[in-house]
Amino acid sequence: MRSSVSPSPAPSPSPSSPSRRAVLGAGAALAGTGLLAACSGSGMAGMDHGAGATGKGSASPAPGGYVDPAGAEVQAAEAARKATGPLTEVRLTATATPLDLGAGRSVRSWAYGDKLPGQEVRVTAGGTLALTLANNLPEATSLHWHGLALRNDMDGVPGLTQRDIAPGGSFTYKFAVPHPGTYWFHPHSGVQQDRGLYAPLIVEDPKEPLSYDKEWVVVLDDWLDGVDGSTPEAVLAELRKGMDMSSSGGGHSGHGSGSGSGSGSGAGATGTPAPAASSGPSRLLMGGVSEVLGRDPGDVAYPHYLVNGRTPEDPSVFTARPGDRIRLRIINAGGDTAFRIALGGHEFTVTHTDGFPVEHAAARSLLLGMGERYDVLVTAGDGVFPLTALAEGKGDSASALAVLRTGTGAAPTAATRPAELTGRPLTADALKAAEPVALAAREPDRTVRIKLTGGMAKYDWAFDGKPYAPDQRHPVKAGERVRLEFDNSTTMWHPLHLHGHTFGLAGRAGGARKDTAVVLPNGRLTVDFDADNPGLWMVHCHNVFHAEAGMMTVLGYQR
Repeated sequence: MRSSVSPSPAPSPSPSSPSRRAVLGAGAALAGTGLLAACSGSGMAGMDHGAGATGKGSASPAPGGYVDPAGAEVQAAEAARKATGPLTEVRLTATATPLDLGAGRSVRSWAYGDKLPGQEVRVTAGGTLALTLANNLPEATSLHWHGLALRNDMDGVPGLTQRDIAPGGSFTYKFAVPHPGTYWFHPHSGVQQDRGLYAPLIVEDPKEPLSYDKEWVVVLDDWLDGVDGSTPEAVLAELRKGMDMSSSGGGHSGHGSGSGSGSGSGAGATGTPAPAASSGPSRLLMGGVSEVLGRDPGDVAYPHYLVNGRTPEDPSVFTARPGDRIRLRIINAGGDTAFRIALGGHEFTVTHTDGFPVEHAAARSLLLGMGERYDVLVTAGDGVFPLTALAEGKGDSASALAVLRTGTGAAPTAATRPAELTGRPLTADALKAAEPVALAAREPDRTVRIKLTGGMAKYDWAFDGKPYAPDQRHPVKAGERVRLEFDNSTTMWHPLHLHGHTFGLAGRAGGARKDTAVVLPNGRLTVDFDADNPGLWMVHCHNVFHAEAGMMTVLGYQR
């Protein structure tokens, strides 16, 4: 699996303001050495895998006593994975390019190659992936492998586990891939993920236990880049101005302070954009409500919602035969949108979430927070069927569409609403891990308590009232069973993602294995994981704007 790469000279610098990660990472650049600032006494001596990366590191020296992301412990963990399977080599280019969204809509954005989503990567569990990313963007970038338990120095977090990939430079990510499942990759640099920089990563099981005839990879996204001059950076700048909770007909419903005391009434047109700002169209979501997620379904009203890069007016079409058993691998790559998804005339059999198998469960519809994935099986009927993904709580017209065609018949339209979308959708807390992957019963050796804070008024999303800084550490030790308790003091839901590990949902015996899970407004999420992958690992909200505002922190393995 290869695609050619011919890096061009670096374009002129972007006019957009630097991201929080870039600012925090710039202070300790080591000129001429190409090494990240020391995360322990020895620094990151293994960080020489790519060419053209900058020397940007932490804003200040990280505290000592922690495992180096490229240190001996990480190398030993990688060797223990014993990758004896095939080597898959891929070359990929991040570039500015026109993208066709269908129905005559073309936008200029950033993408991997010239497709949306980017080139799908398939590897075999037990093998090794070597992917070289060439950066033809006007800004530094990175690449994070969402959901993989991989070696720490390949995790793709600038200023923490790697140096930025500078414009005109490249970097080779090479690591063992131990677990089969549905994953994806995207940058961990600013709000770049909310452009077209994402693609599926499918890790095939050489001993696949499921039986099916066809496979359909379904990538959901919310889109604004290049539409009427919008960019994710401009939307973040608008959000950072905050919102007057006492005006605008109730304002951004429920977005209050860290104490959860928001005064928004939720009045106004559900799911409609706020009045236009002088610099262009406002993208702030006014009103909105979800029976599952509450009165704050999101911050942003996107002009388009996509399935596999296509708008509902010109949808992606998947063809099969009546009676075919189809495996759908569903990925939410959105920046600010939960999707409720159903296939008209069919029932899902849920087999996996976030790459790991669950006890099979029937579902009419699913709800996916940003970063979540589900694998389902369906037996195809005879005809033409809508795969509809509603932007949860963002208005009746906010939806994405793809089509399953097995026979003749009129195609569904953007207004089609399958009956399966009614009622409460299935969420991960209703699932149980399949017996082979369920966490063994064990009392936690360590409990890490994290409070979610912030709100729309100041747009000061954070953990424990402290915006992210690269020297933050919540200590853990190898071999421990660690319990994470997230206490959400805000009036908004948050999809929380842990790098480099999967956790068990601790609210029930044998809870599903996940790497991304939703905590509800003013709610609590408790998860357990085994500390078996040494390094420095991010924990963050997967709302791209909340993360960039500061809702990120680090779990650090102590030596």
